[in-house]
Amino acid sequence: MNLAEQQIELKVQKNIRLAEDDLVLWIQAALDNRQSYGDLQETQFRNLVRVADTTDSPEVIKNFLRYQVGRDKKWGRGDNSLAAKIVNDIDTQIKQKANVIHKEISGSDFKSIWLELIRRYLGYGARYLKYINSK
Repeated sequence: MNLAEQQIELKVQKNIRLAEDDLVLWIQAALDNRQSYGDLQETQFRNLVRVADTTDSPEVIKNFLRYQVGRDKKWGRGDNSLAAKIVNDIDTQIKQKANVIHKEISGSDFKSIWLELIRRYLGYGARYLKYINSK
């Protein structure tokens, strides 16, 4: 990695860190809507985080969520489910935030920014679900 690439990566990481408050608030809002999902355990959510960490495709992450909805009711059902809310956040708010960062930093890679934001969003969700389930 040359110096210019390193500078781009540092700027990207700085902007991602600046977006963390939004990511935390978005996933907490989704998880606070308890009517949108069933008895979701941290292990099921961590499986989603693991999928996100092992793929370079937002579509694979969304596909896994849809699969989980089909398997059982823990992720909720239909358009008002937790899974649908997460997919919507990925496709709207998180994607828009990635686009803003990408446009601000010449030479940055949109998809890698989007994936990093998704991964952090889901990671914060796993932490928050642990908190919710401990109450």
